[in-house]
Amino acid sequence: MRFLSDSEIEEKLFPQKDIESVYLEPDYSSLSNELTKKDVTKKILWEEYVRHCDVINKMPYKYTQFCVKFNKYLEINKAAMHFEHIPGEKIEVDWAWQTISITDNDTGEISKGYLFVGVFYSQYVYAEITEDMKQENWIMAHVMFNFYKGTTPILVCDNLKTGVIKHPKNGEIILNDSYKEMADYYDIAIIPAAVRTPKAKPSAEASVGKLTANILGRLRNETFYSVHEANQLVKQLLTEFNSHQFQKRDDSRISVFLLEEQAKLRPLPKDPYEYGYWKQATVQYNYHVSIEKMYYSVPYTYIHQKANVRVTNNTIEVYIGHRRICSHPRLKGRTGQYSTNPDHMPPNHKIANEWNGKRFINWANKIGPNTEIVITRLLGSYKVEQQAYNGCRSILKLADSNTPAKLEKACEKALSLIHSPRYRNIKLIIEHIQENDDTGALLRGSSYYGGNTNE
Repeated sequence: MRFLSDSEIEEKLFPQKDIESVYLEPDYSSLSNELTKKDVTKKILWEEYVRHCDVINKMPYKYTQFCVKFNKYLEINKAAMHFEHIPGEKIEVDWAWQTISITDNDTGEISKGYLFVGVFYSQYVYAEITEDMKQENWIMAHVMFNFYKGTTPILVCDNLKTGVIKHPKNGEIILNDSYKEMADYYDIAIIPAAVRTPKAKPSAEASVGKLTANILGRLRNETFYSVHEANQLVKQLLTEFNSHQFQKRDDSRISVFLLEEQAKLRPLPKDPYEYGYWKQATVQYNYHVSIEKMYYSVPYTYIHQKANVRVTNNTIEVYIGHRRICSHPRLKGRTGQYSTNPDHMPPNHKIANEWNGKRFINWANKIGPNTEIVITRLLGSYKVEQQAYNGCRSILKLADSNTPAKLEKACEKALSLIHSPRYRNIKLIIEHIQENDDTGALLRGSSYYGGNTNE
């Protein structure tokens, strides 16, 4: 009589059911090879995968889950892919360990400049001096793809906090949101090198050392008064560095790149990536959102809703949920400016919930004649009446936090100093009004109350 083993007992007690998944697992090996081809993106590969699933009556993964699984495969197999040396497959990025000095032309204070490096399999190098190694400069240095005139499917970086939040030995790599946003924009899979393994990105490591000697070494005795000035010389030295013949080969970095890699790069997006940060804002009853004391219109149907706003150096993008509803060129200069798209206005310039100029004037009239004049002039000082609504409401609400009599008195004093007072002018005056006299602070001139500005 033979006794059953533990595994045999377990099998009899808990037989495994052969349940075939309803989802079709992609062939990641084939996909990774396809991804290296010019013009091929993860989105294209996913669409082909979905069509194949339809043919064989299988359930496809959603695009997000497809990318998560695909990127995980690329991460696990990055060591093998590295040794394949496929031209145009990836780019490695890093910081140089040596810095240069930047001298402030006014104060003589010396700060550091940091060298960012990007390098291909061909050893063709991009380099740029930045004023720090913080997140914005780290991410914006990746716009180096304009220098290469194309993008790669894979980017290999170090585990800097500006890019990688978490890189466990086992488990999912978590990228910084802004870094991931940049990668999604260029449709690149970011694969951080294994922790404490510089050999995982040998091209960048080797090029950093050579650049330090060939570029930073030559700049050590130069005096630069700005990062821009330093980059002008770096650009010249970089051209020489890439054009210089290899010691043991009859070609150069740029010749290998042009011959073997450039044609394999994927096309750039229409516009270069812009680093941005996010802010939350509520759509005001004048159908504008306030960002950094500037005002941008949105379609009036979104009044009172919460919006997520992406702010870049040149653009304001407004999202409700995950959908972008509008964008504006970013306003610069004096605060309080408005960017108003006429298509965002309600019919007949009437704001939802019946907010309009007439209503504000009637409200002001109940407080007093001087308050009515202030509101009337404020409404007439803007090209678009709705731009004044926020200021009108702020002024009239001062009657609630003080008294209507105090507000009327403050408006009278403000009109004697300023033709068209704003909220901050009246608020400053009302703070100095005493119950029973009109002396002291109220004797000050118009400049004290902000009367030299029109805001």
